[in-house]
Amino acid sequence: MVVRNSILLLANYCQSSGGISTQIEILNRLLQQEGYKTGIFSLKGNPLFRLKAIFKLKTVGKNYDIIHIHACSHWGFLPAIVGIRVGKKLGQRIVLTYHGGNADEFFEKHKRLVKKYLGKTDVNIVLSGYLKDVFKRYKIPCITIPNIIELKKGVYRERSEILPHFIGIRSLTPTYNILCTIKAFQKVKQLYPQASLTLLGDGPLRKELELYISEQHISDVSFEGRVPNDKIYDFLDKSDIMLSSPFIDNMPISLLEGFNAGLLVISSNVGGVPYMINDGESGLLFTSDNSDEMADKMIEAIKNQERSKKMIRAAHDGLKAYSWECNKEKYFKIYQ
Repeated sequence: MVVRNSILLLANYCQSSGGISTQIEILNRLLQQEGYKTGIFSLKGNPLFRLKAIFKLKTVGKNYDIIHIHACSHWGFLPAIVGIRVGKKLGQRIVLTYHGGNADEFFEKHKRLVKKYLGKTDVNIVLSGYLKDVFKRYKIPCITIPNIIELKKGVYRERSEILPHFIGIRSLTPTYNILCTIKAFQKVKQLYPQASLTLLGDGPLRKELELYISEQHISDVSFEGRVPNDKIYDFLDKSDIMLSSPFIDNMPISLLEGFNAGLLVISSNVGGVPYMINDGESGLLFTSDNSDEMADKMIEAIKNQERSKKMIRAAHDGLKAYSWECNKEKYFKIYQ
């Protein structure tokens, strides 16, 4: 019988909030299915909560063999600082997964802090070739394991025709530059009056974006707000092309969901996205914040139907690389 080490997953975790938290929930469930004892410890909250949590972690951490930290930039680096300091005092094995598309900027600004802590882990995991390159520039050892996705079965649909039915699934925050998507759609709408754009997600820029649409008299744009995970594929099934225009990104799960549902994905060429999409082979990429180029790609996708269908099939075939079956042995080796 294989004896499994016990693992505490540490992060700024918030249940059912997407992003890093969703990855922690998936990993936690899959590890338990493989026979591991696991737990989730969150540092998310106000300063008083965080302070209390740090002291609590010292007690909780004693019950585990491994602390697996999930960190990113800015306040997302706090779990790295806390987890590594506590883990070292307790004498545990420390594994850290780094998330986040703006790692390059954060590392440059906080070189000493980053190298001090990420140099003390037993293993650093990065999610993409983009992050691997960043770690390499700062001489920080790492291995690459992508985000694990649990694909909903039976949702892939081959479209007989790729129609100008567009969808975006991102938070309405400055990072994701939704205005670029709307401006590109505005240009496409002039050529395809029947075009529609559905936006899933919410955030502080919603009113500003709605005002722009109203002032520009752009029709057929719908804001659906935050949608439960189990409802996302209902919207994907009604769409043909997924749009994403962030300034920075790492490995967005929403793009993988688009691949899974049989959509063509068009995204800005930033961060880890080029490691997910081969331009012209498994999707289309455009220069960040260039709504004219984005619109051209959208029109190209509609006009060149057979090429678009070929890219959709290639993207769907590539999803195996993100499965648990393809990556679990890497985790088992790390946790030994």
